[in-house]
Amino acid sequence: QVHLVESGGGLVQAGGSLRLSCTASGRTSSINYMGWYRQVPGKQRELVARITSGGSTNYADSVKGRFTISRDFALNLSLQMNRLKPEDTAVYYCNAFVSSTNVNYWGQGTQVTVSP
Repeated sequence: QVHLVESGGGLVQAGGSLRLSCTASGRTSSINYMGWYRQVPGKQRELVARITSGGSTNYADSVKGRFTISRDFALNLSLQMNRLKPEDTAVYYCNAFVSSTNVNYWGQGTQVTVSP
C-alpha cells in the first residue's frame, strides 16, 4: 500500500505561482511513476506531469514551460506552477503507479483556483 497526501493548493491571480507538494508513505520502494493529474467538474481527470523512478519527465502540452515536476530521494513530489491561467483551475491529484501490481494510488486532491 502507498499513501499520498497533497498540500499547497489555494487561490491565486492569473500570472501568479503556486507550489503543490505530495508526501508518499508506505511501500514507496515499489513506486515506478509519480505524477500530478487534475480534474474539473464534468471532465475526465487528465495528466499534468509525470516523473519516472529514473527521473524522466513528461508534461501536458498545456503546461509545458510553465510547470515543473520534481521529486526528492524520499519520493516527496512537488509541482511548481508558474504563470498560472484561469484554465488551470481544477482539483489536482497526486498519483503513484506500481507496475508490479498494476495499481494506481491517489491522494485526496487539492483545489487550485486561478482568478482572472
